[in-house]
Amino acid sequence: MKKYLSVALVTLLAVGFVSSGALKATADVIERGFVSVSTTANTELPPDIVEINIAVQTEDSKSLQKATQENKEISDKVYAALSSMINKENGDYVKTANFNAAPIYNYKNNKKTLVKYEVSNNVIVHTKNIKEAGQMIDKAISLGATNINNINFSLSSYDKQCDELLLLAGKKAYKRAEILASSAGNSLAGIKNINGSCSTVDNIRPQYRMLAKNVAMDSSAGSVAETSSPIQGGAIKLYANLNASYFVK
Repeated sequence: MKKYLSVALVTLLAVGFVSSGALKATADVIERGFVSVSTTANTELPPDIVEINIAVQTEDSKSLQKATQENKEISDKVYAALSSMINKENGDYVKTANFNAAPIYNYKNNKKTLVKYEVSNNVIVHTKNIKEAGQMIDKAISLGATNINNINFSLSSYDKQCDELLLLAGKKAYKRAEILASSAGNSLAGIKNINGSCSTVDNIRPQYRMLAKNVAMDSSAGSVAETSSPIQGGAIKLYANLNASYFVK
C-alpha cells in the first residue's frame, strides 16, 4: 500500500510541475511587452486621368416619347463627338449610364396633375487627355448637354505610388519603434501586427454653374468659341497611413 501511495505522490508532483511550467509559459506570452506606433507618408502628384459625368435632360409637356426621342438624339451627338476626341488605344472610353424617364406630377388638394415628362441620361467620358477636358465639356454643352454632374481626377499609377509610400511609412514606423523601445532599455524582437492603407484627396471640384459662364457661344453660328472652359487638374495628394506593433525584449 505504501508503495502505491509513493508512486501516486510522485505522479501528482510531476503533474504539478508540468502544470506550473505550462502556466508560466502562458504567462510569459501574455505578459510579453510590445510597443505600438502610427506613421504617415504623403506626396503630391499631377493627375493623369479625368472622368467627366455629363448629363442630358429633356422634357415635353405631353409626350414621353418625344422627350425620349429628343434625349436620344442629343445624347447620340454628345457620345459621337466625345468619342472622336479621345484615344481609345490609351485606355480612354465613353459610356452612357443612369438613364431615367418619368412623368412629373403636381399635387394640390389631393389631386394629381401631370406637369411634364422628363428624361435624363448621363454620358461619361474617361480620358488621359486632361488638356482637352475643357474643350470636351464645351462641345457637349454646345450639342445640348444640360449639366456637368461631376469631374474626378485620378492617378493611373495609384497602386505603385501607394506601395512606395507604405514602404516609406513602414521604415519610419520601425525607426520610431526602435527609439521608443531603446528609451525603456529594450530592443525590438519581431512584429506583433501591422496594417496600412492609402487614400487620395484632389484639390479641385469644379461645378457646372462655374463652367457654363466660361462657355463663349456664337449666337449667329450656334457654335462654341475657341476659348475652352478652364479645367485644371492641379495636384492629387496621396496619403499612406500605417499602424504597427513590435515585440520588445
